[in-house]
Order: sequence, then structure tokens, then C-alpha cells
Amino acid sequence: MDILTPDQLPDAARLLAAGHVIAVPTPRWYMLCARAADPAALDAVFRAKQRPSDKPLLFLLDSPATAEDLFDLSVYARLLAGALWPGDLALRLPWKPGTKAVSAVGSPALAGCPDGILGRLVALAGEPLAAAVCSISTPAAGGQDHPALTAAQVAAFERTTKAGIAAVVDGGICPHGRHMTIVDCPAGAPARLEREGTVHARAVEAALTEPGGPYVG
Repeated sequence: MDILTPDQLPDAARLLAAGHVIAVPTPRWYMLCARAADPAALDAVFRAKQRPSDKPLLFLLDSPATAEDLFDLSVYARLLAGALWPGDLALRLPWKPGTKAVSAVGSPALAGCPDGILGRLVALAGEPLAAAVCSISTPAAGGQDHPALTAAQVAAFERTTKAGIAAVVDGGICPHGRHMTIVDCPAGAPARLEREGTVHARAVEAALTEPGGPYVG
């Protein structure tokens, strides 16, 4: 497994384009990433994590404009994306009618628009990525299976699982160690806070100053 610096993100993008899985830091923890359009690479992520096939991956976008192209966005989804993307907010979004869903990320999809190193990588890739935490998934995870917060922990995960991670972008220690906040945004219905994480519930509520109806927490 290669160790890359954040200045070597073009090399990481080339590895993704060649069908590899790489690990990338976020403020929360390191994520395993692959091209969303590459079924073989996505299968490698599922195998590495021992993740059930019915537990979809996170779909990563480079901008809210890309979400407009792919998903049926409610007024609530647009308010949230406009106020809190890029960042640590994930929106559960229905695919736009006529758009082919990516099976590995499910329907509706859990979509994010990351900032920082991961956001820069998505932009360099020029297409959506799919991602999951660098750790063994439940129910296979044991008591010592925690998300990787350092590049060294990613390397330990690679040695233990033989995951075939091509490279890790070493961004230092991930400080938060918490999940993303998730808001369910069905078409034509109010948004619902599904899980609070690194984005505070009050920040979500503040973004939802929509004229079309009450915020549903």
C-alpha cells in the first residue's frame, strides 16, 4: 500500500481511474473510496469491510449542481445543500425519474458533498465516488474493530483484512471520530433528521427556513 501526501491527490485520482480502492482522510475518519461507476472496485470495498450487500455505500458528489442532475430534489434538499454543502452532511435522496440508480449506493441514495481532502479528490476524479468507513462493518465487527483515525490504522486494517487498498492519503489524525449527520429528503415531503452527527441538529434546522412547510425533526 502506497502512502501519499495531500499534494499527491492527482496520483490518488489516477489510482481510482485504474480501478483501485484508496483510503482518504476526513475530519471524521478515513474512508475507503472507489469510482461509483466501477462495480469491481465497489465489490472490493464490500469485501474488505465484510459489509452486507444490502448495506449501501455513501455516494460522493463534487457539487450541489451534480445532485440536481441525478436526484429529485425537494425544496428542503436544496436548502440544506445550499447552506451546508460541502461539508459533513449526508442527504438521503430519491433518484430522478429516468436516472439509473447505482445499485451499490441504493435507492434512495445517501449522498454527500465533502469538503477538505476528500472533496478535492472527488473534484479531481471528475465523477461521483462511493465510500465507506475504513473499518469492518457490523455485524462482522468485533469489539476492537474501530474506524481508522490515522494512516497507520489504515495500514493495520490492510494487513489484517488483505483488503488490497492501493494507497492511503496521509492527512494526519482525524479528530472527530463521529458519523456524518443524515437528513432524509423525500421528494415532495418535509425533511426529517435521521441521525445527528458532526453537523448539529440546530444547524440543520437553521438551514430549513423554507416557505413551503414546517421543519420536521
